[in-house]
Amino acid sequence: MKTFLRCWTAGAFLLGAVAARSEQLATAVAVVVEDSVITSGEIHDAVRQAQPLLQIKYGSDTAALRQDLAKVQDETIEQMVEDKLILHDFFANPYRTNALEDYVNKELEDRIRRDYYGDESRLVRSLHEKGLTFESFRQMLRERLIIETMLYQNSSHPRKILISPLKIDEYYKSHTNKYVMEDQVKLRMIMLTNWNGADSAKKVAREILAKLDAGVPFAEMASVYSSGSQRADGGDCGWVNRTYFRPEISSNAFSLKPGQHSDIIELPDACCLIMVEEAKGAHIKPLTEVRNDIEMTLRNDENVRLKKLWIERLKRKSFINYY
Repeated sequence: MKTFLRCWTAGAFLLGAVAARSEQLATAVAVVVEDSVITSGEIHDAVRQAQPLLQIKYGSDTAALRQDLAKVQDETIEQMVEDKLILHDFFANPYRTNALEDYVNKELEDRIRRDYYGDESRLVRSLHEKGLTFESFRQMLRERLIIETMLYQNSSHPRKILISPLKIDEYYKSHTNKYVMEDQVKLRMIMLTNWNGADSAKKVAREILAKLDAGVPFAEMASVYSSGSQRADGGDCGWVNRTYFRPEISSNAFSLKPGQHSDIIELPDACCLIMVEEAKGAHIKPLTEVRNDIEMTLRNDENVRLKKLWIERLKRKSFINYY
């Protein structure tokens, strides 16, 4: 985007100057789409929502943070432009709007009932705290309903797109690497932390091992003794591959046959026992298992393609100016 917007991201967002930005910056025109304006303040408010998560993600890496913020900003501006184009197309063409207000009213009633215990005054107070009015909120809902309806009609919802079996087969054959499954085992685990010294954990582990050898079900022992998060499920860890656990556990897990349990596995801060219930060798998932996923992927891809073509048509016939 323009240099102004890049500098604004680095300065206002990264250095925290957003809290004290001037009224002039908040109302400055950033983009004009036909007879609508997108202000710098609107862009800032939208992008600001992504900043906390990105700061957690990148920590002290300010260069990466700045780069991702710039990317989020560009995507936000593009989305705002698309929304303005769609709204302009709706009002510039003879679309049927007689039922629109009924939809808006119903959505408002649903929101109030679902999120505000049926009390409209709660919604109004919440909006005021955010600097919004009831009418501005209603207008936002109205525009969102228009945009969603126009997208459905002009870019085809995935449910309306038909994908032929041939396309699914072709996709599967050209993307088999996506469906390669590594060696896996389905196992249960009893984890004993060294809460009272390593000797204490090992002593309990030996007692458990003796009971397992005597025929007591592994899941029963796990539900009683394990300190792991899967205790309530009898130590069930589900299907895992070789890299899921640390090497000491994985090497034992993949050396056992279904139905076998391990000896005591000593770890730096705990010890554990595992039992393998089932095993799967490396394989490629058959088409029957992934057909539905492939069909949905192809539908979504086609929906994105159709939307892109429609937006490009709107852009070609519309006035857009970035400042």
